[in-house]
Amino acid sequence: QVQLVESGGGLVQAGGSLRLSCAASGRTFTNYAMGWFRQAPGKQREFVAAYSWTGVSTNYADSVRGRFTISRDNAKNTVYLQMNSLKLEDTAVYYCAADPFGSGSGQPSQYNYWGQGTQVTVSS
Repeated sequence: QVQLVESGGGLVQAGGSLRLSCAASGRTFTNYAMGWFRQAPGKQREFVAAYSWTGVSTNYADSVRGRFTISRDNAKNTVYLQMNSLKLEDTAVYYCAADPFGSGSGQPSQYNYWGQGTQVTVSS
């Protein structure tokens, strides 16, 4: 069983940066694909970024490509999302997710484990 806990959210000015962390416990996730998703009020949960061990690849939504970076530290069982040049539209609850099959897709249905989310609010 895998538990995921996000942290690092908060209030930041537009143009600023935050780094989100996702700590995993219960199992190691060396071979898992890890993803970040977000959900703003009244909107569907949307894909942000993913890291897949298969092909050693990363995947980003068009809206964040070039601004956000996903990384992982297997020794700490932790995944990070570095968010730079934040925009007002980045405001959302951010969720960490794990896919044991390592697809690294942008589809929420492919992920089996989810954290409870951390709020990111970007102000002008």
